[in-house]
Amino acid sequence: MSEHKVGFWGGRIPREVVSMAKHLKDLDKQLFRQILKVVVNALEEKECSVSMTDIIENNSLSEEKLGYIVSGMYELLKEAFRQPSTSMKQESFEEDLRELRISDEFIADLSHVVFGNGRPALNAYAMQHGPRLPKLEKLRWRVDVAISTSSLSRALQPSILMQLKLSDGNLHQFEVPMSKFQELRYNVTLILKEMNDLEKRSVLKIQDVN
Repeated sequence: MSEHKVGFWGGRIPREVVSMAKHLKDLDKQLFRQILKVVVNALEEKECSVSMTDIIENNSLSEEKLGYIVSGMYELLKEAFRQPSTSMKQESFEEDLRELRISDEFIADLSHVVFGNGRPALNAYAMQHGPRLPKLEKLRWRVDVAISTSSLSRALQPSILMQLKLSDGNLHQFEVPMSKFQELRYNVTLILKEMNDLEKRSVLKIQDVN
């Protein structure tokens, strides 16, 4: 059975990255580094329009070709920073870029951005400014028994009233029938058991390798 290697971007290479790789041929190394610096600034949401104008005015590179390179480089680095630094190996990252026939000089510069000393700062900035869902701040609950209800099946049946307070200030209140709560409790216990089993298997594999 043949094996298919999946890159850090997943099963399909973004078309912007493929187009960028084609336009990097015969590009000057110094110019490549100037563009890379602009893209890194863009990822940090810093002002980069002046630098882009300087690149266009001081080089023979067309705006169209520059656009392909910038968009592809931006997409490539964005995908790389989405991966946890602990799960993505530098050797695998560089091998993925070699498959796109990017020169080793450019790969070294890209790899330095992704795995170099500036990576923690970029990660921290992405965590602070990236899209995030509100977090749960407080959970309140109480058991309630409906005495007067239009449904005989619900009369004198206990239920759980829950109130969630989120970090954005919103309050959400809902009622959970006891049967559904027991079903939820069972499923959570089952998931925790499966996670524990997977963790044990991973430890055993590491021990076998060692």
